[in-house]
Amino acid sequence: MKRHFLVTGGAGFIGSNYVHRLLQRGEQVTVYDNLSRAGAPRNLKWLEETFGKNAFQLVAGDVRDASLLAETAREADVIVHLAGQVAVTTSVVNPREDFEINALGTFNMLEAARLSGRDPIVFYSSTNKVYGGMDDVEVDETPTRWQYRDLPFGCPESQPLDFHSPYGCSKGAGDQYVRDYGRIYGLRTVVFRQSCIYGPRQFGVEDQGWVAWFVIAAVTGRPLAIYGDGKQVRDLLHVYDLLDGYDLALEKIKTVSGQVYNLGGGPENTISIWTEFAPLLKKMLGSPISVSRGDWRPGDQKVFVADTRKAQAELGWQPQYDVEKGVRQLFDWVSANKDLF
Repeated sequence: MKRHFLVTGGAGFIGSNYVHRLLQRGEQVTVYDNLSRAGAPRNLKWLEETFGKNAFQLVAGDVRDASLLAETAREADVIVHLAGQVAVTTSVVNPREDFEINALGTFNMLEAARLSGRDPIVFYSSTNKVYGGMDDVEVDETPTRWQYRDLPFGCPESQPLDFHSPYGCSKGAGDQYVRDYGRIYGLRTVVFRQSCIYGPRQFGVEDQGWVAWFVIAAVTGRPLAIYGDGKQVRDLLHVYDLLDGYDLALEKIKTVSGQVYNLGGGPENTISIWTEFAPLLKKMLGSPISVSRGDWRPGDQKVFVADTRKAQAELGWQPQYDVEKGVRQLFDWVSANKDLF
């Protein structure tokens, strides 16, 4: 049976990839997006050229517009909430706007779901930033990276929350609101605390989407800056693996409703942001890469690696893309689409 999906932020990186997948399998889709990101028109054009202009409904709306969001959500069977302000640096410069988009916008989405009368499934795209700087977790330094001393599987969902930076606070507020609307109102919600997501259709910039930004800058010859010592470690998760997690949660919603899951590459897919990433990128590019250096940025964790064992056990989920395979795919996509940048 065809379901009606409402994808907020559906013209963004993750959103457009998921809309593509949903349309491929014949679902009904409404894209709700304010089209403020530079890549949004390009992603919409891609979807329209692939499936036709009438394949999905577009609502050019902002999540801060509670009435329009509520009206749009009336027919939705599944709401995938991906819209948001996405950069820590931007949140520091303009914390009010960050709050209104991420915290209030998520609240508006939840109210739209609650008042729709359709009992929609609600997925929320959260972030590893809800765990804060994890200053209580011991880390060790090696020649190329920082690493956890006592968390061999990574950071679990039981790690205390510590909303560091306005972005962490706004996304964390949404995270907890989504959880509680499941408890208090019985909405079928799932929170995904996402690690470093990367892949095609990601128009990364310096402040957000670092994997894509490094690749784009290297391929197009733009200047690159590294903040901190370059040994910061992240677990990378390919967007297609992330979307597999969404689909598995849909299949198992009766048993996973109300749950929170870390979705990241896990210990098997980690890399330091420059000391280890640079040689990989240099090998693909075939030439040296010059960078400038800057100070550490607010809320920048020396290490974040997601413990994904809960998602593996309860969703039956496992990443399929290792770092080199996934980055190579992204590199090839950027190289083949230079005109987009």
